[in-house]
Amino acid sequence: MQDHTQHHQHGHHDDAGTTSRSAVTEAPSAHANAHPHPTGHDHGGDHAVHTSGQHAGHSTAMFRNRFWLTLALSVPVVFFSPMMGHLLGYMPPEFPGSAWIPPVLGTVIFLYGGQPFLRGGLQELKDRRPGMMLLIAMAITVAFAASWVTSLGLGGFDLDFWWELALLVAIMLLGHWIEMRALGSAQGALDALAALLPDEAERVTGAGTETVPVSELRPGDLVLVRPGARMPADGTVADGRAEFDESMITGESRTVARGPGDAVVAGTVATDTGVRVRVTAVGDDTALAGIQRLVAEAQASSSRAQALADRAAAFLFYFAAGAGVLTFIAWTLLGSVPEAVTRTVTVLVIACPHALGLAIPLVIAISTEQAARAGVLIKNRMALERMRTVDVVLFDKTGTLTRGEPELRDLAAVESVDPDELLALAAAVESDSEHPVARAIVRAARERGLPVPAASGFSSLAGRGVRAGVDGRTLHVGGPALLRELGAVEPAALAATTHGWRERGASVLHVLDGGRVLGAVSLEDAVRPESRQAVEALQNRGVKVAMVTGDAWQVARAVAADLNIDEVFAEVLPADKDKKVAELQGRGLKVAMVGDGVNDSPALARAEVGIAIGAGTDVAMESAGVVLAGNDPRAVLSMVDLSRASYRKMWQNLVWATGYNILSVPLAAGVLAFAGVVLSPAAGAVLMSASTIVVALNAQLLRRLKLNPAEVR
Repeated sequence: MQDHTQHHQHGHHDDAGTTSRSAVTEAPSAHANAHPHPTGHDHGGDHAVHTSGQHAGHSTAMFRNRFWLTLALSVPVVFFSPMMGHLLGYMPPEFPGSAWIPPVLGTVIFLYGGQPFLRGGLQELKDRRPGMMLLIAMAITVAFAASWVTSLGLGGFDLDFWWELALLVAIMLLGHWIEMRALGSAQGALDALAALLPDEAERVTGAGTETVPVSELRPGDLVLVRPGARMPADGTVADGRAEFDESMITGESRTVARGPGDAVVAGTVATDTGVRVRVTAVGDDTALAGIQRLVAEAQASSSRAQALADRAAAFLFYFAAGAGVLTFIAWTLLGSVPEAVTRTVTVLVIACPHALGLAIPLVIAISTEQAARAGVLIKNRMALERMRTVDVVLFDKTGTLTRGEPELRDLAAVESVDPDELLALAAAVESDSEHPVARAIVRAARERGLPVPAASGFSSLAGRGVRAGVDGRTLHVGGPALLRELGAVEPAALAATTHGWRERGASVLHVLDGGRVLGAVSLEDAVRPESRQAVEALQNRGVKVAMVTGDAWQVARAVAADLNIDEVFAEVLPADKDKKVAELQGRGLKVAMVGDGVNDSPALARAEVGIAIGAGTDVAMESAGVVLAGNDPRAVLSMVDLSRASYRKMWQNLVWATGYNILSVPLAAGVLAFAGVVLSPAAGAVLMSASTIVVALNAQLLRRLKLNPAEVR
């Protein structure tokens, strides 16, 4: 924490100081050649469109709508299936045209419900990266072709798979719908960034002001920013003074004073008075656009991982295709081409188990629900899978490990002054100020139950401190600049004490009666008590803890020593936080980043797992794969435990689902035909259903996992 006294004036202090202002203006240069990511599309809720992986170009609403229609059409297909009637012991009703109900509706299901899988399978085939889509596409295509051959009475085959086709498409659509509801939209962060800019600006002209689109602004233009309005571009204050809300850049909720010559950033808000600003950067050259490019690049770099289910599906595709070829060759050599076709078709159809389509989505859905109960919102399925592999958790300091507001830490009085009296006098002087430092001093006096005398004639001394009359005396509270102005000399004993405070990065304020120093107080960004538990618990789980901050090294070292943090990055410019993530990744470490500001967004997006504090900005939450509802860092432990537990469930379900295939495919191929053991399509359907039920029940066991941050160990 920098010395608070240099900003201790009426209003609020700038905790980040000049670091915030200089850092954000450098953001665009970090990626000057990058292209901004397109924004402005609707990617929220059920309409989230995903642009990578197996869900390319698909929306949650699309899977949902296709599932419900497919399910409705599947009911008559299954009901009129002779095979299902035989299995369940009933005779499907017969009437003119009844035999064509399964083929006609099954064709609609194949073309409409199966379309996403057919397209996805074709793309995976072109990319030579077989996965779930290709496995599903192969199964439903073979079932469709074989069923039509049977329905048309060609070749004398009995391969009626209309019911299997319908159920397979319906269950796979359901699985993908469940899965996509748990996915976060990669575009959401960029949309949130774009929304921070106003559409219009008031440009100052010789005749007054004119309202123009932001796109028409040019460097050098003078704009009027009214109270409550957002900055339309980067610039410097030309006239006026206002408190600016820069939380979208710094993550800090407090406002900061900006006056003539100070830099201001696009998207920030003038909260109390209007100012005139000279534009210095517009469009792609603004700090906000630079952060937008960093987020886009970081998201692109972290979206290439393949889902666990896809890896299993790729294995099953090769297994099924190989088994199908061997089955056809073996039965043909045995002299039975019809049997070869029947066995091969059966192998290829049952190669795509319903259980595999539900194994991962069910675990994700239940994990997401359990996490939400613990105050953790999982926006991205890969975040859940990756968290178990994380080697280091990188915490942003301010507002995450600390409270983000000053707290009275120490006080020291000269020999003739009682420490309680010193604090009471300081609180009296500060009682009329709304500055965070003033509130911290007043709060400390109240917590100690001290009687605070009345003050009068309060005034703020810009950049130096405050002054007020107390019991007939004129008292001052301020820092080194105030001491110099009043010609006051700090006693040697007190100076030795305050020197130690400054060494650990504390802000030091002196209390003076005229030119006489009565004592001093130190203020520091308060460390959250729960942060110690979180750090210790993570380390007990074999996860390292690192911290990144823009504060000075002495401040960072003090907090790190207090929390026993493994590694520290201090004096880091906001635009460079993602470089620290990349640095850790360059060492072969997998990183989870925890932050709350727009300046954290690129780092959140670049990390294997981005975790946003719920009290932070919308952009930080959009950039992250995980959002913590509160400010308790112990919730990160819930994520670690849930990730490990859910991954075990995923593997258990996948082992069961693929194990069913490894056993059933050879039986369907007829490897035990010599012993009279052949898996019929009907028996395969029963086993498939049983496998799906087992997977669903196993996933439900995740609900027994206890996730309570207050009980971390």
